[in-house]
Amino acid sequence: MTAESTVPSPAGQPRDLGSPPLTVLPPRDDAGFRHPAARPSARAASPLPLLAADGAAALLGALALTGAQRRPLLVASLVAASLLLRPHVTRRMPGVLDELPAVCGRIAVAWLAVAAAVAAYAPHHALSARTLLLGLAVQSAAACAGRGVVHWRRRAALLRRPRAALVVGPAATAQRVAAAVLRHPRCGVRPVGVVAEHPDGTEGLPVLTTGEEVERALIQNGVREVLTVHPAVRAAQGPLLRALADSGCAVWEVDADCPSYGGRDRIAGFSCRRLDLGGGRDGGAGKRLLDVAVSGVLLVAVSPLLLVCAVALRIADGPGVVFRQERIGKDGRPFTLLKFRTHRPADEHESATRWSVADERRMPWFCRFLRRTSLDELLQLWNVFRGDMSLVGPRPERPYFVGKFSQTYPGYAARHRMRAGITGLAQVNGLRGDTSIEDRARFDNAYIDNWSLWQDVCILLRTAAALLRPTGS
Repeated sequence: MTAESTVPSPAGQPRDLGSPPLTVLPPRDDAGFRHPAARPSARAASPLPLLAADGAAALLGALALTGAQRRPLLVASLVAASLLLRPHVTRRMPGVLDELPAVCGRIAVAWLAVAAAVAAYAPHHALSARTLLLGLAVQSAAACAGRGVVHWRRRAALLRRPRAALVVGPAATAQRVAAAVLRHPRCGVRPVGVVAEHPDGTEGLPVLTTGEEVERALIQNGVREVLTVHPAVRAAQGPLLRALADSGCAVWEVDADCPSYGGRDRIAGFSCRRLDLGGGRDGGAGKRLLDVAVSGVLLVAVSPLLLVCAVALRIADGPGVVFRQERIGKDGRPFTLLKFRTHRPADEHESATRWSVADERRMPWFCRFLRRTSLDELLQLWNVFRGDMSLVGPRPERPYFVGKFSQTYPGYAARHRMRAGITGLAQVNGLRGDTSIEDRARFDNAYIDNWSLWQDVCILLRTAAALLRPTGS
């Protein structure tokens, strides 16, 4: 089936988009959406043109100095300070007026810092107020002019070749947003299809209802942008959005009804924000450095306690104080989790498939104490130090339950985008032991989608506070 890419014009007549027709597969697959094939991510705009514009502006500002004040060291320090203070471009299509306060502010900081350094270490070459203002004005004007040229060229390129986009959400709302975006080509986005659970008969772009249709649209149209147009889409279609992000698309959350995002960015007048849903993330070097540092220090600090627990457990419950069990970690890879043994399953099958023994009355008193205080989890610090786990992340589960929960709860499998953790956002919100798996998956994915190193520190502090009032697991 071939569907023409048309949307209603303001007068109610179909308007041709001037693009190749979007071809989709007609049958609906009851299994739901399938993950699209992975593609290289869209290449981000190179920072080199902006760096060159800023560097040239800093050089012009330094050349405005007169006489003996024009020294190579001063010029180099001013250029370096200006480049180091260069702000990140966070808007979709920034303009020079949008950046004017930030650009002038960082240039003023650079000049004041250089002037203070010269006054402190070379008082006989101190910059006068007139020279300081002249250099600041010259560099600000040159920087705004240079960055304006760069942004103008990028906007012109997007106007000539806008990025193909899919609009995800209820069909009526998605068609309305798509029509508005198509009426404003200056935003650099060209919707080519709507992804919805059910078409509602609204005229406009083709409605894609299966994974095969979505994948076909991605390949044929080179889709690089995804617009979600309803607050519930992120929760209901989380796996689909993450799959689209993995396939190289930038995913934007668009508020189709009210400006609830503070106007930080806009598409065709709609408030929007970019969602960070990329898969396979692990938090980077900062998270791993925190894991190694904290787990290493704690292993040394609690080693006497570990020895006492091992000896007491050996006396109370016999040999075999360390419990080893296969768990599923990042990207679905299995690893061996270590704990102090607090119960003895009848066989390997029971160990792999029994959900919880927290209320087992036959458990010796010392084993119950270890579980109630979470001291049985201390050996997992070695898993963290080795790199099997992280201090903070989704709790790892056994293969049997991973397979079962992945089929039952949407988004559960997406928890494995990040390394498993000893504690996590779900645990500090009371989701431990026999609690809702659906809620755990939602909290875990929210943690991954909004990860920051400071969030890890906060979760660790909340976990430490919770250990002072242990409730068991």
